Amino acid sequence: MDTILTSKRGQYVLLLGAGFVTRPTAVELDKLGVNITVACRTLESAQKLAEGLSHATPMSLDVNDLEALEKEIEKNDLVISLIPYTFHATVIKAAIKMKKHVVTTSYVSDEMRALNQDCINAGITCFNEIGLDPGIDHLYAVKTISEVHEAGGKITGFLSYCGGLPAPENSDNPLGYKFSWSPRGVLLAARNTGVYYEDGEKKTTPGSELMSTAKPYRIYPGYAFEAYPNRDSTPFRERYNIPEAQLLIRGTLRYQGAPAFIQKLTDLGFLSTDEIDILKKTSTEPPTWAEAFAKILGASSHSEADLVLAVAGKTSFKDEEERNQIIAGLRWIGVFSSTERIEPRSTPLDVLCASLEKKMQYEKGERDMVMLQHKFFIEWADGKKETRTSTLVEYGEPEGSGGYSAMAKLVGVPCAVAVKMVLDGEIKDRGVLAPVTPELSEPIRVKLKEQYGIELTEKSEL
Repeated sequence: MDTILTSKRGQYVLLLGAGFVTRPTAVELDKLGVNITVACRTLESAQKLAEGLSHATPMSLDVNDLEALEKEIEKNDLVISLIPYTFHATVIKAAIKMKKHVVTTSYVSDEMRALNQDCINAGITCFNEIGLDPGIDHLYAVKTISEVHEAGGKITGFLSYCGGLPAPENSDNPLGYKFSWSPRGVLLAARNTGVYYEDGEKKTTPGSELMSTAKPYRIYPGYAFEAYPNRDSTPFRERYNIPEAQLLIRGTLRYQGAPAFIQKLTDLGFLSTDEIDILKKTSTEPPTWAEAFAKILGASSHSEADLVLAVAGKTSFKDEEERNQIIAGLRWIGVFSSTERIEPRSTPLDVLCASLEKKMQYEKGERDMVMLQHKFFIEWADGKKETRTSTLVEYGEPEGSGGYSAMAKLVGVPCAVAVKMVLDGEIKDRGVLAPVTPELSEPIRVKLKEQYGIELTEKSEL
């Protein structure tokens, strides 16, 4: 199966998932005349996603039903897996059995990587990491690194920071953040250990302290960002072919003050996934926030004075201004309330998420923003040094307008482009792949720039 032939019957794709990024993928493929079966756990979700599309058919499908999954994959040329990453290996195994291609936007996990030879043997492409981060970030990292190496230079340092945020005028809460989906994943990410290279040495920051290491990061004067490492950056020395890099950090951008607030939530036990009896659902009326917060903190009572005293015993503040900001933020969440009752979800993290889901949604007319910047520290053969940046700023369409959010567009469109390139035989490599080599990344980068206007602005400082 060296190429996929577009037969008279056309091209057929199975799209798994109903998340917010799936709509741009479906719409862009529909414009190209690709026949899409939109499969979700509930038929209602699939119907909503397929609404208004000329070549889309909705259906209900449970990916845990392997027989049903294989049957649907068999009918198509390719399967797009935009469901949680924990299901990708299951989907890939079914696709191997049916000898059908796969595209995901997720990082290649060890479980997925282990299927590489099976994919090659089946003659299929399993293309991954083609959204925003990972995805667009790879395309421009590989571009500059390749250009510098070809010209005889070295990449002595590489910084890459990305943030999906509300537009500045809509960042009107203590976290400076809003959710298009459940906040659980965002908050859990704040507990990840950060691993990176600095001064040539491998450094590790435990998740319990990660937010406290956030530092101001200047991109444009009009934005007040803070940045911190995101998971393990060290494999990218090899993946990006920059063994010479002494500094290598891939991280996350947040608005100023947000990391400190999340660090305090961590210190206070709010990011814990341990069950607490008072937070569990029972036949009786749920406790007030103050009563629940007292249990989480181990406070002597649930009066606000005692709760504030207990907060001071669990965390520290750099000054009185920070203390007042944190206490005001906690009050905004409602944790001192003796009238507002929690939504029982067993763990501090899930009870907090239930509250934030209500308070931190995008309102009609509000919009999101994506900021992505690479910074390359370059040393040339003659000893001269140069700093290059590649920067993307994208604003979404207003909530309720029917347009794409910035995040949905920048994840969903690259995914659609990769799908079409696999279908058309433009991507011929087989196995478990990601766009981290010029051969795979450059054709996608060019298409996104020329056909969709998605590109990073490149600048240089000598």
